[in-house]
Formats: sequence, C-alpha cells, structure tokens
Amino acid sequence: MTQDRVTITIEDGVAEVTLNRPDKLNAFDEAMFRAVSEAGDRLAGEPGLRAVVLTGAGKGFCAGIDIGTLGGFATRLDALRQEIVTPLPGRADNPFQHPCTVWADLPVPVIAALHGVAFGAGMQLALGADLRIAAPDTRLSIMESRWGLIPDMGLTKLLPGLMRADQALDLILTARIVEAPEALALGLVTRLADDPLTAAREAARAIAARSPEAVRGAKELVRAAWPGGDDHLALEARLQAAIIGSPNQVEAVMAGMQKRPPRFR
Repeated sequence: MTQDRVTITIEDGVAEVTLNRPDKLNAFDEAMFRAVSEAGDRLAGEPGLRAVVLTGAGKGFCAGIDIGTLGGFATRLDALRQEIVTPLPGRADNPFQHPCTVWADLPVPVIAALHGVAFGAGMQLALGADLRIAAPDTRLSIMESRWGLIPDMGLTKLLPGLMRADQALDLILTARIVEAPEALALGLVTRLADDPLTAAREAARAIAARSPEAVRGAKELVRAAWPGGDDHLALEARLQAAIIGSPNQVEAVMAGMQKRPPRFR
C-alpha cells in the first residue's frame, strides 16, 4: 500500500481498512489519495469477501485534505484541472472522486466507524460507505467552501440518497461543523455507538454470516433504487476545475491559513 497510508487485514471474509496517518489526523495527501483508491480496487477483486470495515487510526477518522497538499496543487493548476475533468479509464469518476466512490461500488457492504472528526474529504469518504457508525462526540463537516471550493469527491453520487437537498445545501454553503446527534437526525450517520469500531466489527460479522448472494443483492438493490448515482460526477468535476486556482479560491485558502476574514473580488 502506498507508503503504508492504508492498512488492510482480512479475517473470515471481513476486511478492515484503516487510514494510517494518525499524526495528521489521517488527512489526505497525494499518497493517501492513491492508497485509499488502491485499497478499494484491491478489495473489489478479493475472493470470499463478505463485508468491509473502514476506520481511521489515532484520534480521528479523517481531517480532510492536508493543507500542504492543497497548496501544492497550486503549482500545477493546468495539469490538475485536466485530471479533475478526466474520468478514470472505463469509469465515471476521476482520480479524486475514486477514493470515495470505490467503496459505494464494492459489491459487499462497507461500514465506516467514525470518531473524532470527519471533515471535508473525510466526510465524503464516510459517505462512500453503506453504513456509518459514529461515536457520540464525533464532529462532521462538508468543509470545502472554507477553501473556496465545492465538495468534489463524489458527493453528488453519495449524498442525495441520504438527506434533503436544502439540508445538504445548508451544510455545503455554511461548512458548519455538525455534532454527531444532529448528524444522526440529518441522515449523515446511520447510528451512534460509544465504541464505533467494535460496533462496526460486530455488524460486519453479522453481515458475513448471512447468505452472500442475499447481502450482495441487497446492496445492489438499495444503491440502484435510491437517489444518487454516477450521472452528475462529470458536473461535479467541471465545476471544480473552473473554481480551483481562481483568485477568490486562492484568497479563501490564504485567509484560512492567515486566520483573517477573506477579501473576495
């Protein structure tokens, strides 16, 4: 796995995937983008797989994009925009969406165990799971507007089946931090548990004990029947490619880093 950013263990048909950058609250750098995608792709072909638990090492699930990585994107904007609007071969998602959408596309259920924070990219990664079990003190946020961006890691595929459009827009526009009880009420998380990783493991074992055909069929049925799909991933990418690196987006980043109000044009 890329620089050990992600670890995978498999036992009795249950895979446990752990984001392994605890010193940075598992924030996404370019190595993490690759590692999470590679983990999902590997499990897509894993024989005998029945369920997946997705978790983060250390004090939080995932704090979002590493600010240093966001700054590095500014040095290659033209190439970055081209990557954003170019889907992966044979897929609807691009390299930045794939780390989140790959979990929704797995044929088996994926259970995210959330603790600490799930911000920005971490929130969208959690949305890629089929079930989200959160500790009562978990904090969640669709945070991209703080950096002058839109959420573009598969949110248009992953969120519409969970909550109303106006509630989603509220979270996207305000970038406010949502405490776990409110996240439960909104549909961002499935249920709360004092020990979400233990609860996720128990759920995965219970799922693994069911008929594999019924489990896979149930996931396919729900993913196909509920709103949210591949149709708008290209729109998500096109909008972000136009925004990223623009003067106001750069000002949003600089203001955030300098802890001052932004001065937009």
